[in-house]
Formats: sequence, C-alpha cells, structure tokens
Amino acid sequence: MRDDDFRRSDNIDDRRDGGGGGFGGGGGFGRGGLGIGTILILGLVGYAFGIDPRILIGGAEILTGGGSAPSYQTDNRPSKTGAPTDDMGKMISGVLGEIDDRWSEIFRANGQSYSGPRIVLFRNATNGGRCGMAQSAMGPFYCPPDKQIFLDTSFFKQVETRFHGCSGSACRFTAAYIIAHEAGHHIQNLLGILPKVTRLQQQAGSKAEANALQVKVELQADCLSGVWVNREEKKRPGFLEPGDIDAALTTASAIGDDTLQRQATGHVVPDSFTHGSAAQRKRWFMTGYQQGTVQACNTFAADSL
Repeated sequence: MRDDDFRRSDNIDDRRDGGGGGFGGGGGFGRGGLGIGTILILGLVGYAFGIDPRILIGGAEILTGGGSAPSYQTDNRPSKTGAPTDDMGKMISGVLGEIDDRWSEIFRANGQSYSGPRIVLFRNATNGGRCGMAQSAMGPFYCPPDKQIFLDTSFFKQVETRFHGCSGSACRFTAAYIIAHEAGHHIQNLLGILPKVTRLQQQAGSKAEANALQVKVELQADCLSGVWVNREEKKRPGFLEPGDIDAALTTASAIGDDTLQRQATGHVVPDSFTHGSAAQRKRWFMTGYQQGTVQACNTFAADSL
C-alpha cells in the first residue's frame, strides 16, 4: 500500500509512552510486542477485533447513553495529541485521514454530515473511557459511547508473525483494513444500527440468536471496510500494490470464528460465532470492495451470509 500522500489526521490520542515504534526493515511490521502465547492464554477475542465485547451483547444501556459505565483503573501514561511522527503512527493517522475524507464524501452525497472517530494508540492497557479498561488481549476495538477506536499497535506487529498473511508493504494495507473495519463500526453507530442491534439482542430468545445478530454487525463492518478501499482506489489509483488484497483476505480468513475455534479446541460451534466464518468475512469484504456502496453491505437483509 502506498500511503505517502495520504492526508494525516490529527484526531489521535497517542498513549504509547511518548510514541515510537515502526514497521521494521523494508517497511515490514517487524517482530516483538505482546507475545503470541500471552494473547492465546488471555483469549481468542484479541484476534477477532470489532466492538468492545462487553458492549454489544448486554450493553445496550451503555451504548445508548443510559446506565453506568464499567469501572476502570486510572491510567497515568503520558498522552500526545495530534498526528504521530513515527512510521507506524504516521501510517495510522494517514489511513484515518483518508477514511474520514472518503466517508465524508459518501455522507455528503446522501445529504448527511459526518464526524469521524478518534483513535487511541496505547501499549498493554489504558483507560477505555465508558468501555472500561482497554487491554492488548482484546485486540483493536471500537467503543460506541465514546466514538473512539482503541489500538494497541503491537497487534499489528503480530499480524505478520501470527497469521503469516503479509510481508512488506502488504502489512500496511492489512493494518489499514483493520482500521477501516473499526471505522465501519463507527459508521454503524452514526447510522443508528448499533443501538438497534443491541435492543434486538436484549429481546432475543437465546444466546445463539443474539450471537447471530452480532455476526451480521461484524460482517457489515468488513463490508464497509471494503467500501472504503473501493472509494480510495478510485480517488488514488495505484495506492494498492500487488498482494495487498490477498493479504487482507488472508487475515480475514485467519480471524474467522471457525478458524479460531478449530485452532483452540479442535472443533467448531457455529451457534457461538460472533464475527463470522472465514468464508463469510472474505465474502463481505469483497462485496464492499467490488460494489463500493453502503447499500451492498446490508447483511441484515441478506438471504444468506
């Protein structure tokens, strides 16, 4: 992915102990950060990324502004606002800037106004506001009540070592896909989809039914990330490089619920899916990428996912 001419957003709260970090030699993600074994012990959700797992199911009151927020510990790490200056930080701020620009255009064309999410960069753990503590093991996630995306940048370094889904500049695009997925949740929030889903989940007759609704939310976010890539490619022909889409699809496949369950337990339980299977995640990203419209991403009306 070529991002040298991306517009850098300053809507970033950098809590990485003064910033720093990069993509390693040759533009790759490098190695290090939170160990793979640590993440596996702490839970599979760290590889799924999505909405704060404490919010969607059973979190309607917090999402809609009512009730009390989860408790959290005070985080005294130094914080920097504005566009970061390190390699990884510049990539993230550039992707956010382009996401905001493309979605602003889409909303404007439909007579709507758009206000983008804020990204919080951190290491290990940080104050997640109304979503409680943000921890590395949770993976990247979107906090609906605060309209913020939380990213421990060590997660991006794990993409190459854990999934073997990218190398070099393709890892940058895989990171962009992940950020665009989280921004997709922000779009759902702005459009009123998330509050509606949480109400439906609380009315659901079973956990499996509530999970099925969450799967549709996550697959729609995958699709919306594909919409951004479609619009960005039209705006900046050549920003995608050979292998970029394949790398994103490899990551989407690696974080499918069926893949993660099979690796962890040796068997698959579809009723417990919360993000969708590998095939579903790939299908909906490609739907958004190929069609480039929000209307194409209506997973709730689809005959089959």
